Amino acid sequence: MSNVNPDPFTTRPEIEGTFGVVTSTHWIATAVGMAALEKGGNAFDAGVATAFTLQVVEPHLNGPGGDVPVIVHDVKRGKSEVICGQGPAPAKATIAHYRSEGLDMVPGTGLLAACVPGTFETWMLLLRDYGTMKLRDVLEPAIAYARDGYPLVERASATIQTVEQLFRKYWTTSADVYLPNGEVPKPGTIFTNKKLAETYTRILSEAESAGHDRVAQIERARQAWSKGFVAEAIDKFCRTQEVMDVSGSPHRGVLSADDMARWQPTIEAPLTYDYGRYTVQKAGVWSQGPVMLQQLALLKGFELDGLDPAGADFIHLQIEAAKLAYADRETFYGDPKFTNIPIETLLSDAYNNERRKLISKEHASLDFRPGSLEGFGGVVKLRRAEGHREAVGAMGAGEPTVGRFGEVRGDTVHFDIIDKAGNMISATPSGGWLQSSPVIPEIGFCLGSRAQMFWLEENHPAALAPGKRPRTTLSPTMALRDGEPYLSWGSPGGDQQDQWITQFFLRHVHARLNLQEAIDAPAWHSEHFPISFWPRTSRPGVLVLENRVPKSTIDELKRRGHVVEIGPDWSEGRLTAASKVGPRRSAAANPRGMQGYAAGR
Repeated sequence: MSNVNPDPFTTRPEIEGTFGVVTSTHWIATAVGMAALEKGGNAFDAGVATAFTLQVVEPHLNGPGGDVPVIVHDVKRGKSEVICGQGPAPAKATIAHYRSEGLDMVPGTGLLAACVPGTFETWMLLLRDYGTMKLRDVLEPAIAYARDGYPLVERASATIQTVEQLFRKYWTTSADVYLPNGEVPKPGTIFTNKKLAETYTRILSEAESAGHDRVAQIERARQAWSKGFVAEAIDKFCRTQEVMDVSGSPHRGVLSADDMARWQPTIEAPLTYDYGRYTVQKAGVWSQGPVMLQQLALLKGFELDGLDPAGADFIHLQIEAAKLAYADRETFYGDPKFTNIPIETLLSDAYNNERRKLISKEHASLDFRPGSLEGFGGVVKLRRAEGHREAVGAMGAGEPTVGRFGEVRGDTVHFDIIDKAGNMISATPSGGWLQSSPVIPEIGFCLGSRAQMFWLEENHPAALAPGKRPRTTLSPTMALRDGEPYLSWGSPGGDQQDQWITQFFLRHVHARLNLQEAIDAPAWHSEHFPISFWPRTSRPGVLVLENRVPKSTIDELKRRGHVVEIGPDWSEGRLTAASKVGPRRSAAANPRGMQGYAAGR
């Protein structure tokens, strides 16, 4: 007798329909995106509405002062494109200036860590050139939540508690917003940021003063941001305030209104790699995205079909490929406008056939082994982290990522949307989180800290320079299948993003897991290579596994020489994913962190 319900258990259904799907790292943002589709908006309109809402409801994970790479597939254009919303270093951000401040590393917090905020201009470009709605349609939900309140998630409350003393002692403008009535807000509190609501309301008012034309309104909003009152408030704060940061000393910022006025997001073709039936699309070498493509280029030489996706062979091969790909990231990646990056070589069969020989099926590598390409790359000085990597401390340093022992310290945000017409968007907004820098009181938000990814070493491809983009960890993903746009996915998580993104894809392709199964499956990450954030330490050989990984797998990985650490059952990643096949739209979201949700019909 056949099994009536052969499907295995998943934490939630894989959402399916034909109208459209939205999946994001917060259920409110997903609902707002779905509402935009219901009102007749396309995937890009819904994306902008989702993004502005995420700034409000996940302030510990992203904010208006942050940055974003976006991958879109526009049916009308008939192609995929990357929108680079990664703002560059300010004109006064020179290695000499930071060295003169007594620094050997860009601080992980405070004003010296700020690049040009990239999100607002990016969402305006997306709305203007790809969307159909007016600014009010996509901005009103975020304004309402900021003004009237939303239930604060437990992780936001915990993050505020972590930096409470920093706020009270040094960042008092942040205390004014995030310590209402002088207290850490409890989880579930209806939380507001009225000053941020006022900022977006004023931008909307100035936009609508341009008349009824949609594009004219968007252009006026951009002026208010980059050449108007927002830029002026940022400029004044950076010039006049000395802000405490992780270096232990206060510093003034170098970001100016002129920096903001001069920058606009750019559009480029994605980097791609063909893997069987699939063409995987990522942002360029100004992001860490190509490390996924390099992992695939290395793994192409192994037979992964039929391997247990929670088995030792599967995990070992992915991790060993990641070690090599991330070593190349550290050595070669940077802004291609400033440095010639040999990405064609790094993704070539010839190069990866040689690199693949370094992977032992039986033994874990404990060495940092970047490739050697004459005339390219920089020397990476390894800083070994002793013992367990610390949680984000009282100074709120680094990009907060999911902790190994349940201390989910925050993260980034991500969303994927596919509409009825087949338009697709994958975006990973981040930065400008509440623990990165003090709130600028006139506008209700803080600046980002992405400049900490620069090196203060002149000869490194990722060396700090004015106008240069930091090599971000943010990494949205799309894939074609048999030449047709098929899959959109991503995850928060700093350096772990392109480990979890790769694992998801391999589980889906080789183990034939559906989107929700591939997200729910036990996951892991390596801490073998230097993290991208202050203090840029590495933990050679360390492999962190969810406790749900079978004991037999754990024992075998230890036998192969991995330095295994065990995290809680549901502690790795915050993936979302959406796909389309013919008229069918599917979506899934991560149960970890208890915030992500998918919707669709």
